[in-house]
Amino acid sequence: MEYGTLVSTDVVAEHLSDPNWVICDCRHDLMDINAGRRAYEESHLPGAHFLHLDEDLSGVKTGQNGRHPLPEPESLAAKLGRLGINDATQVIAYDAQGGVFAARLWWLLRWLGHAAVAVMDGGVPQWIAERKPLAKEPPSVRPALFERRPGVLPVNATFVLTHLDGKGMQLVDARSPDRFAGQNETLDPVAGHIPTALNRFFKLNLDEQGRFKSSNVLHDEFAALLADRSPKEVVHQCGSGVTACHNLLAMEHAGLAGSRLYPGSWSEWCADSGRPIA
Repeated sequence: MEYGTLVSTDVVAEHLSDPNWVICDCRHDLMDINAGRRAYEESHLPGAHFLHLDEDLSGVKTGQNGRHPLPEPESLAAKLGRLGINDATQVIAYDAQGGVFAARLWWLLRWLGHAAVAVMDGGVPQWIAERKPLAKEPPSVRPALFERRPGVLPVNATFVLTHLDGKGMQLVDARSPDRFAGQNETLDPVAGHIPTALNRFFKLNLDEQGRFKSSNVLHDEFAALLADRSPKEVVHQCGSGVTACHNLLAMEHAGLAGSRLYPGSWSEWCADSGRPIA
């Protein structure tokens, strides 16, 4: 069976010894960029590989392309191959932050044309609460050939700018309501949001236990937000193209397939003073 959105901790535990499954630890902290690696070195799921948001899941910053620009696709493909990921591999991503950083890897793999990738619902907190096994030793590595194929396509700033009239695009901003409103901005030099965007704080996708809400609940919540908009018109953004992936994953889990990502997001948008802000 192929998993393409979410997978339970129980299912992951059943496949810890499956040679066709590769598990990736994506834990991160935007305020302490080494926290994820420290946590991984202390303990992680048996056989899991560590991928760093800045070093592995992002590209080179130019000052104009946002805080977490997309990595160079061929470089990312080679890196994934070195972890043993090939066409037949089921990839599982997890973190300790409700899936927000794991969702970035989920989207990147879909961008490279790999559909068999899922986020472990509940992440490390759920795994530990269930007293499932942890390891400290690094995983064995069996390099494979990861072939990039046509996948989901992002949109760029030009696309967003030319669709601000609302025809064919509805922006959804995953940042917290205060940052969306231009208050308490601590990550980017300019406060505010892209005109016409709707706000859907990514944490609203989770229940009180830190797991994704049911697909039915998420479907109803996004349908209420988007009114009569088609999912294919939806473009997700946030501060730097990371938490936006969480909303995109939630929509896919809810059966609302086809929305897209604006990877540069607010941090790229506000780097050009000629672009409008609200």
